[in-house]
Formats: sequence, C-alpha cells, structure tokens
Amino acid sequence: MVRYRYNEIRTETDFPMDSLPSLIARKLGIRESDISWWEIRRKSTDSRKKPHIQYVYTVDFTTDRKIRNVAKIRGLDIVDPEKERVLPPECGTEKLTGRPVVVGLGPAGLFAGLELARRGYRPIVIERGPSMDQRINAVERFRKDRILEPEANMLFGEGGAGTFSDGKLGTGIKDGLIRQVLSEFRDAGAGEDIMYLAKPHIGTDVLREVIVNMRRKITEAGGEVVFGTKLEALQISDGGLERIVIRTGKIGGWLETNALILAVGHSARDTFAMINDAGLEMQQKPFSIGVRIEHPQYIIDAAQYGEENAGRFAGNSAAAEQEPGMLAPADYKINYKASNGRGVYSFCMCPGGEVVVCSTAEGELCVNGMSRRMRDSGTANSGILCDVRTDDFSSDDVLAGVRFQEKYERLAFINGGGDFTPPRCSMKELLEESPGSRPVTESLPDFAVEAIREAVPDFARRIRGYDDPDAVITAVETRSSSPVRVLRNERGESSVRGIYPAGEGAGYAGGITSAACDGIRAAWHIIERFAPPCG
Repeated sequence: MVRYRYNEIRTETDFPMDSLPSLIARKLGIRESDISWWEIRRKSTDSRKKPHIQYVYTVDFTTDRKIRNVAKIRGLDIVDPEKERVLPPECGTEKLTGRPVVVGLGPAGLFAGLELARRGYRPIVIERGPSMDQRINAVERFRKDRILEPEANMLFGEGGAGTFSDGKLGTGIKDGLIRQVLSEFRDAGAGEDIMYLAKPHIGTDVLREVIVNMRRKITEAGGEVVFGTKLEALQISDGGLERIVIRTGKIGGWLETNALILAVGHSARDTFAMINDAGLEMQQKPFSIGVRIEHPQYIIDAAQYGEENAGRFAGNSAAAEQEPGMLAPADYKINYKASNGRGVYSFCMCPGGEVVVCSTAEGELCVNGMSRRMRDSGTANSGILCDVRTDDFSSDDVLAGVRFQEKYERLAFINGGGDFTPPRCSMKELLEESPGSRPVTESLPDFAVEAIREAVPDFARRIRGYDDPDAVITAVETRSSSPVRVLRNERGESSVRGIYPAGEGAGYAGGITSAACDGIRAAWHIIERFAPPCG
C-alpha cells in the first residue's frame, strides 16, 4: 500500500468534496475502488481570475494499484508518513524538585501542560485570571458597564488573549507539530474543517468551549490547574530556580520547583518587570502600532470575489460550507512600504467580526478584532499596523517598549472620553486630515499616522472600495506582539537554569498555533532533561 499526495486539484466551488476520490481516479487512470483511504490536507480559494472562483485541494490517498511515472504527473508525490512525524523525546534522568510548573493558560501553557500531563509529569498550571465562565462574565460586565477587572478581561484568564479574537489557526511557521496542534483542537470540538482549510479559524464562541475541554484533559491526565493565582517572585540559588512565590487572592505561598515554563501572554507587563528584576536576560523587541478599520463585509466580498458573484456571498461561514457554490465571507492580506520607510500591513483580519476594547489597566485603552464561528456580523475589520522599531523607544531600558505602548494607550483613553470608549473617525476624516480625525491621530505616533494615510490609497487600488468614506477607524491597536524577548538557549532555557520561556509573551510566537507549538517544545525540553516525579 502506497500513500500519495496530490496537489493543485482544482474544482468549481459547487463540486462536492466527497467526489474528490472519483476525480483523482479519473485523472490517474485508475478505478475509484482502488483508492482505499483518502483525506483532504488543504483547501484554499483561488479568486485571482474573477469572476471565476475555484477551490484548490491537496489530497492524500492510499492505493495498492501501481501508478506509473509518478515523477511526470504534475502535483503527485509519494508520501512517507514516518518522515512527517515529529517524535517526542525520551524521558531524562535528572531529579525534579517538586512538580513542574507552567505559568499561564494561553495556547503555549495549555499545550505545555497537556504534554507534560500525558507523559506523567503531573504539572501544576497557574493562571492569574479566572476560569472561562467567570472570565466571560467579567468581559460581558466590562462591555456593558465599562467596569474593568484587571485580572479578568479580554487578555487575562483561561485561554489567553486569543480566546476573545477570531481564533485563527493559520501560521507562517514551518513546524512538524502544527498538525498535532490542529488535531488537539479538533478533538476538543473545534471542527473537522480546521484540519484542511488554508485559513482555519475556530471563532471566539467555539474556542471558549474548546479551551475548557482541553483544560479538563490536563486534569484527567494527572495535571492540576489553579486559577486566580499569580506568579509574584522567583527564588534563585546558584544560577538555578529553587522555588516560586505565588499569590491567590490575598493568600501568599510558594512552590518548590526546578522546572518552570514561563508561558505568560504579551500583556503581562508586571511579570516582565518582575523577571527583569530577578535577573533573567531580556531584550527589547520591535512590534507594531495602528488602528482597526471596519468596512461593510459586502465591500470586501465584492472586491475579492467580483461583483458578478454578489448573489453567491453566503453571509456566514456555515452557509458557505453547507450550500454548494456559496462563498464564505472574504478576508484580505495587504502590506505597503511608506515613503518614511515604515511598513504598513493588515493584521488579524476578521471577516464578519467586530472591534472590541481589550484594556487590562485603568486609564489605558487598546482595541482588537473578534469574530464568532459563523462570521456573520456583516462587518469586516482588520488591524492596519505600522512597524515600531526599538530606536523609537529613546531608551535602553529593556521595558521601554512597554512604556511606549502605555503612552499611546493612555492617550487613546483620554481621546475617547475617559470611559473606555475608543477614539473613532471615518475614512473620509482621516484622509482629508479633518478635525474629526484628531481623536484617532493624536492616539498614534506621527510616523504611524503618516504611513497609514499614505498606505490607504494603495490598498484601495488593490481592494476596490477600501477607501470608502464611511469606513470606521478605531484607535489604538498596540498588542499585536510582545514588546520584549526573554532570551533562551538551544535547550529552551533562560539565563536562569530551570526556567523555560515560551509563547507570545516570551517573544517566540505570533498567534495561537505557533504559541501552541512552542509550548509543546518547552515541555519536551523538560521531559528530555528530567525523570517523571514519583507518587
């Protein structure tokens, strides 16, 4: 039995997916019954030749029928599944002090905790925020009454910052663990389509349930998850971790451990300060700043699919999957190099989504995009960001990027009226530099305003209607990535022995999937060094 991979299989959008084996058999001159097993590895949409839209598939299949001249068949390859597997390490022999601790229950911490638990290491996962139900309640109170809970919000709590986003699983990294990550999400309820869609997403509503299911898998495998518990201090002896100081509410305590995965999020600013004071080597890291731009979804659909296909715009993701020939809400990915040397690019584009305030501190305001699984709001939004360089910080302080973010978040809070209402203006006001744009432009550095204003007309040449005068612009987006990097060596270890920085907050990931992969590898570093604890 040989396994093959057939790339670039093009079909019309109303072609049923379950007919792919028949199509493959015809192309290869074999019988459909010769195909004993098959699965879709990738499905993407090709809209370059509007209005003719096609789906493009990659399909794996097995057959014992000999296929001649494989090398001469365009897109067909023989696949060795064993070469695609990433093997976990064998357990080490060094003795653990206590149990390994994972700090943070975002994607990196979630997958690290799950990997350690399944290998018998009985990890303790501590999360400064609350469990999902409590977190959802706190977020809803904030959205209704604008009363912020610093430890329970859109960025802190079970699942991390990605929980209140679009739940995108696409990533630019090349890592053999990606399929394992997707499989874990699927098995926890994310849906089968994330395994093959070129741009998979879960949606904030479904992701909340998925995260809870995965947390339960940690505890079922012998791990422990503790909410409302914050890492307060590190106790270090002879260059290695000895114990950690924690606080749950008003009660302090400590845990003995010589193996800690530091999987905090990109907004754990107080934790960055604490580990810097503790002596972990860190460095400034570039990031981005910008706005959210909202358009009616039909403008993006028409631009990406062609106005001739207007009758096929599904209006939500589910209808596109269930009704042959219908097209899912469209997205976009664009970038521009401004004359001032700054790069401007779209970030976390949310079809059928909404713009949300995701502040974590009083007097500071930042925004993000969020979509549900159905992507059916009728409004498209995306971050339009400008690169921020370390020399913009005007300081050698490793936390200068944090101060930079805080400066513009405080301005946005003031410019929005001081009640967590974000500053907004229209596209017309921004491009014409009218007084109505000032709440937004005065919440950004001048170089970003200049670059974004210059970029929009270029975007409009590529996406018809992008410069729609009524498009809504909201400030300020600052949390696209961490402003610091916690240095680590080839063993994944920080300058303090026994501490393993991982994920977005540590500066080594840029999204849910890459953070999850990084969390697994952090767990593997502990596994290959230490023996599982006894008892």
